Amino acid sequence: MSAREVAVLLSWLSCCGLAVWRYSSNSPNYRIFSTRSTIKLEYEGTLFTEWSVPEICFVLNKSSPRTELRCSSPGVHAIKPIVTGPDEEERNLFVDSSHTCFLWYYRVRHFFNNLTQVISVWVYDPENADPDELLGSAEEPSINSIVLSTQMATLGQKPTIHTILKRKTYVSNEKMKKGTWHIMVPMTRDDALKEIRGNQVTFQDCFIADFLIVLTFPLLTIPEIPGSLPISSPRGSQLMVSWDACVVASVVLVTDMETFQTNDSFRTWTRIRVPPGSLSDAERRSVADVIVSRDGVFFLTNGVLYQKSFRGFLKLGRILNLPNGGIIGISSRKWCWVKYLSKAKERRSNFAVWTENEVYLEYILLKFTRLVTTTELKNILNLSVTATLTIHSVEYTGHPLEIAVFLSYCTICTVTKKIFLVIYNEDTKQWVSQEFTLDAPIDSVFVPYFIFSALPGLILWNKHSIYYCYHNFTFTGILQTPAGHGNLSMLSNDSIIHEVFIDYYGNILIKMENNVIFHSKINTRDVVKLHLWTNNTTRAFILLSTSGYTYFLYALDNGTIQIQDYPLSLEIRSVAFTTKDKCPYMAFHNNVARVFYFLDKGETLTLWTQIIYPENTGLYVVVESYGPKILEESHDISFEAAFGHCTKTLTITFYQNVDYEGLYDYFEMQHNNTGLVMVQLRPSEYSKTCPIAQKVFQIAVGCDDKKFIAVKGFSKKECHHHDFSYVIEKSYLRHQPSKNLKVRYIGKKYGCPLRLDFTEKFQPVIQLFDDNGYVKDVGANFIVWEIHGRDDYSFNNTMAQFLQ
Repeated sequence: MSAREVAVLLSWLSCCGLAVWRYSSNSPNYRIFSTRSTIKLEYEGTLFTEWSVPEICFVLNKSSPRTELRCSSPGVHAIKPIVTGPDEEERNLFVDSSHTCFLWYYRVRHFFNNLTQVISVWVYDPENADPDELLGSAEEPSINSIVLSTQMATLGQKPTIHTILKRKTYVSNEKMKKGTWHIMVPMTRDDALKEIRGNQVTFQDCFIADFLIVLTFPLLTIPEIPGSLPISSPRGSQLMVSWDACVVASVVLVTDMETFQTNDSFRTWTRIRVPPGSLSDAERRSVADVIVSRDGVFFLTNGVLYQKSFRGFLKLGRILNLPNGGIIGISSRKWCWVKYLSKAKERRSNFAVWTENEVYLEYILLKFTRLVTTTELKNILNLSVTATLTIHSVEYTGHPLEIAVFLSYCTICTVTKKIFLVIYNEDTKQWVSQEFTLDAPIDSVFVPYFIFSALPGLILWNKHSIYYCYHNFTFTGILQTPAGHGNLSMLSNDSIIHEVFIDYYGNILIKMENNVIFHSKINTRDVVKLHLWTNNTTRAFILLSTSGYTYFLYALDNGTIQIQDYPLSLEIRSVAFTTKDKCPYMAFHNNVARVFYFLDKGETLTLWTQIIYPENTGLYVVVESYGPKILEESHDISFEAAFGHCTKTLTITFYQNVDYEGLYDYFEMQHNNTGLVMVQLRPSEYSKTCPIAQKVFQIAVGCDDKKFIAVKGFSKKECHHHDFSYVIEKSYLRHQPSKNLKVRYIGKKYGCPLRLDFTEKFQPVIQLFDDNGYVKDVGANFIVWEIHGRDDYSFNNTMAQFLQ
């Protein structure tokens, strides 16, 4: 944000509600928070007197509510404002002594003629950067950044782009120009997660931090047409948000005034409006839910689903195999799995739509199919035909191919009901009832959210409490504070739960409507209250940035929105310092370099994981898998103890133990031993302060559709392609036709002909390739035949002759 925008935001945040104070740094997302950082302190309220800081920290103006702080020594520093009323809360700020001082800055240009992107990269120092660089809006480096980048290049610095999924590396093929490197990468959707890395080069004892980015095909926001009208939620509603699971920068926000869309985490945004006459005034102000998808933005209003896209605004109904009304919910995926293995030919769905008695799935290009009805579910679950069964909600799980359906069940529906859970697999087409039952009041509503894990696990919440169900629904209960409170409303001035935010690191944030925030960690049973960050009247939402950090999104009463980085890790550590909460282990390492592995027939996958912990605590690593039972595991454990610490290393090998020799039906056996297995590595114990709670990845067993075989020697590039014809003598053809056969050789299809000496026997060498190129020569037995029926080649032997 610009200085003016910051002033407007602070003025708005401080005009109403409780007084709060916060801090910030020049480093985006608080990536650098060290003795070299300038820490900006901000108090919002009317009772401020002065700042209380340790003696080793220097404050620029102690009596100003907005000032700057520097701490010359690393460690935990207690900071708080002194006020004339009740004491303000104290924060324990962790100031680091890191030698990482500089950051990468990048800009992207898109070239559609060859589907490439050129990333311009330079180095900048957050403490000496231009305002545009700090805001992320600079188009070229500042003078200071040019000097710094040039000096780093002289010392041997050169950035590279590494892709996380496909493990590809791109470098600059040009010399630096005006303090900037230029790196060309292909446009891609399935390898969007990238990291800018540099060489281990220092300048003034300072390194450059690696920078994680999401770079996919350019995303466009729907243009606002003049004369269109706002579409919004009912007056007084809380913020409503939907984001693309694989491109978290693509977000739609619905407020009680407008709907906003962004493709860059709200650094820029546009309004989404609808044509006059398409909806009544009441319908335009009654949005109950929203979903952003590659097919557009979908609004649920008064039981009817609408689509807003570049083609216009469309009411969806029977013409698209959806009901004309009565829709009570829509849901999309929360977790990104770019790659997965599916044996079914159909593509997986994008989002779910449901009424009280039916579930529908939406596929690409606006294709809807009905998945199931409650009548069918009664038969599947063997429930009484006379009982009342309705669909409570539908949610996508952490598995890339599974959908969870929560069912309300009752026989005498006056006081209580039971909530059942069934999971549908889009690949196997099977329904599986889960060991999950929840007794609840008849009019209660719970919101489910599946966590990012291999085993199914979720949290559910009503207005006041959070229920957890972890480890395939075997570890259940209500999240409670250390004092034993499970009703979070009692600890937040009777406010109710507005949002639950979960990230890939296992952090759970519960934001109340008055912006009080609680924190928990997946697979733990307690919750703590974090410091107040925003006053109780500001409408806010917590989101994840493309770099994996959290930020606050604010909707202001003047019809605009603002964003603000949120230092989640620092806030957690501050509270943990007071509560004496410590992570039970010092380090949790592993060599899992991918989220998706392919295990072909005859191959093995060996990984290791290591945990370091204090002596006499007995920690270990838990390996959990979910999916078809098609993999074997072998474990090898090594142990070391020294200087009061233990190091336990677990080596795991995944393999198949299937004998395909002499099978009557090879293809059935292959089908039964092919599938997707989710695997999770986690410490046996951890707490809310542990930085990484688990490692989740997939092992796909079967044949990678990116692999293919080719005969060695054939090339499509080493000759001039031209078609020609030749004749095969009829006596050489297997079926002894009456005429010779004229054959056309298509150069583009078959490649360059292979030159051979006809007097020598020819045995083809079969090579295996994938999307990265040559893999290996295929060592298996194979059969070769001429596609037109010719049988006079020397390799035309029977298997018996071949084995002699």
